Formats: sequence, C-alpha cells, structure tokens
Amino acid sequence: MSRVNNAFQLTTAEDTERVCPGHDVNLHCHLSPKTSAVVMTIRWFKGTECIYLYKNGQVTESVGYEGRVSLITPELERGNVSLRLRDFRRSDVGRYRCQVVHGEQKEEAAVGLEAASGKGSVTTVHVNIHLSNNNNQSFPVQHTATSSCS
Repeated sequence: MSRVNNAFQLTTAEDTERVCPGHDVNLHCHLSPKTSAVVMTIRWFKGTECIYLYKNGQVTESVGYEGRVSLITPELERGNVSLRLRDFRRSDVGRYRCQVVHGEQKEEAAVGLEAASGKGSVTTVHVNIHLSNNNNQSFPVQHTATSSCS
C-alpha cells in the first residue's frame, strides 16, 4: 500500500500587483513550507506554451519572452518560484501556470492576468488564482486592483 506524502505545496500571495503597461510585474508563487527549489524543475506556461523553464540550473525562455521573464534566483533557496515579467504589454494578458516538479511530486498554481486601460490612463488588473495539487484539490481566489498609470 503506497501513501502519497506531499513534501510541498504551491501558494500565492493574497495581494494583487498594480501593473501599468511598460512596468514590471511579479506573478507570485511560493513553496510551502519554505523548501529550496534550486534542484527542482520549474515551468511557467502562458496558456499551453511553456514560456520559461528552469531545470538543473539552466534556463530556457520562449520566443517573445527572451530577457523579459526570470525567476528571482537568490530567492529559490527560500522556495520563491515567482515569475518576474518585465515591460508588461497588452499581449501579456492571459492565463499563466506555474508548475514545480521534484521527483514524483508535481504541483501547479494558475494565475490569470488581465489589464484594461480606461480614460485617464487607469489600468485595472484582475488576477484569478486557481491552485491544484496531485490530489486534484482546487482552491479558487480572485483579486482586483485599479491603479493610475503615470
């Protein structure tokens, strides 16, 4: 009889980043409990396309994201697998999914990022978070923030 022992889970921040076109945004994702992710495989997807892969200390970035996406490497030791996206643009709108694999364990967290510009250069960002784990448990959360772009 085998027993599944989850060594970690993925969690996301409770707050929403305020993002304006041209600015940077962090899509927050952390291992809980804080576990080093240095030897883990970390993938970030936009839709079904893998836009960022960290494996064995090597990084692969998808076309259109070169130089714009990264992990905060010094933070990997503390379980921070957040994706930093530089120079936010309209084409970055979509669903993002973080996947962390270590041995037989695979955990995922999905984030939807939507920006709409209104009059007076105001950008509204909606972040829809959907967490899942090996047990197919689901935890939906939604946050909304509005900020002035100047």
